[in-house]
Amino acid sequence: KLGEQKHSKEPSSSQCMHLAVVACGDRLEETLIMLKSAVLFSNRRLCFHIFAEDSLKPEFEKKLKEWPSSYTKKFEYNIYPITFSVGNAQEWKKLFKPCAAQRLFLPVILKDVDSLLYVDTDVLFLRPIDDIWHILKEFNSTQLAAMAPEHEIPKIGWYSRFARHPYYGTTGVNSGVMLMNLTRIRNTQFKNSMIPSGLTWEEMLYPLYQKYKNYITWGDQDLLNIIFYFNPECLYVFPCQWNYRPDHCMYGSNCKGAEEEGVSILHGNRGVYHDDKQPTFKALYEVIRDFPFEDNLFQSLYYPLQSKFLDTVHTLCGRIPQVFLKQIEKTMKKVYENRVIVYLGANHRY
Repeated sequence: KLGEQKHSKEPSSSQCMHLAVVACGDRLEETLIMLKSAVLFSNRRLCFHIFAEDSLKPEFEKKLKEWPSSYTKKFEYNIYPITFSVGNAQEWKKLFKPCAAQRLFLPVILKDVDSLLYVDTDVLFLRPIDDIWHILKEFNSTQLAAMAPEHEIPKIGWYSRFARHPYYGTTGVNSGVMLMNLTRIRNTQFKNSMIPSGLTWEEMLYPLYQKYKNYITWGDQDLLNIIFYFNPECLYVFPCQWNYRPDHCMYGSNCKGAEEEGVSILHGNRGVYHDDKQPTFKALYEVIRDFPFEDNLFQSLYYPLQSKFLDTVHTLCGRIPQVFLKQIEKTMKKVYENRVIVYLGANHRY
């Protein structure tokens, strides 16, 4: 069933920005906070594609219904079961984290969706999705997906030091934030290390996994790295501020884009929202989680965030608060201005 907003008079799903996420195990809250950050700041209508274990579906529906109508009218959603179209479902399920491999099958399952943004559950948007969605227009004629590098510095990069399989570029790519033109993916014959001719995306997945399964550590992300190693012309690489992880500050600041523009998308991998190793990441997660939807953004989100950050200055990530705050402050100013203009216009006061 399409989500509760189906009756809305908003544009149809073809004009949506499509966002996909895969949630299994204990990832319900994290996923909801990610969706909340998307809805808080985005301008255009959103279509959420939530892939979840059957046991989580009622919970998702219950929680999303509780959101105020001023926000629920900004999106529609669909909840799908976890399915794998080729190979052994149990094998795919166990690859790296539960269900993570589901993202490899999005082009096959979402046949009517042209483009989408896939994110891990532990992602937070600090600016409108509209801004990363625009990157689709920057693709050249051969590019069909976009990701950020896994590392900025090869000498501390995981792939450049430890990988036992082919990977993209000098440091590999991180698949936690992945922009995909599904139409192009479905229509492309991919070069591969198995047969001399090209294979479709679906034909390639299981043989590729069989060939490399004893060498991969990070599951589906490794498979994506292998695919784009053989097809580098298919990948657009966007800068690190669109997928900012603890690695970008825990050894010292090494994401130039975030230093200049601020973090656009925060990716709290390594479980940092739930332990005390990176309190800066945890502070952002908790402030967005606790923000009452219809409150004032500055009062109930930005100021609490600033005060929480004061407690993190003993960490390397906490020493660069402007990197975390710059973009979110800019975004909130825009949201606030838009609301004031819309409010005044609606009331014909001036």
